[in-house]
Amino acid sequence: MAPTDIPGEALLFFNDHPGSIPLYLAFDSAVRKAVDVERMKGQKTQISYYNRHLFACVSLLPVRKAAKRPRDYITVTLGLDHALDSPRVDAVCEPYPGRFTHHLLIASGDEINEELMGWVRQAADFAGRK
Repeated sequence: MAPTDIPGEALLFFNDHPGSIPLYLAFDSAVRKAVDVERMKGQKTQISYYNRHLFACVSLLPVRKAAKRPRDYITVTLGLDHALDSPRVDAVCEPYPGRFTHHLLIASGDEINEELMGWVRQAADFAGRK
């Protein structure tokens, strides 16, 4: 998908961060290969992926201090029924019992790998069980 093929709301989302578009496109492609995406919703602060319910988001949430944050990145947010124990997770919280929200800063296409897609599949399964 070329930048001109990005849905309008997603393209507007990256208006001030065009260098992050290739990361978003790589993530979007990998997600669509890993799970069934029923719908996608572009909003002011995030792009959300749904099956029956929301299972993943892409944002530009600055989950790292500016000095440790690359210029071009995306933040992937996933909801799981357990906390991941991985150095790749920048932040995790438990907004309510049994739901753990994870934020992962992605700065390279190499980080969009099978490990990440495994977590995306877990998040899609968890959302589908609600």
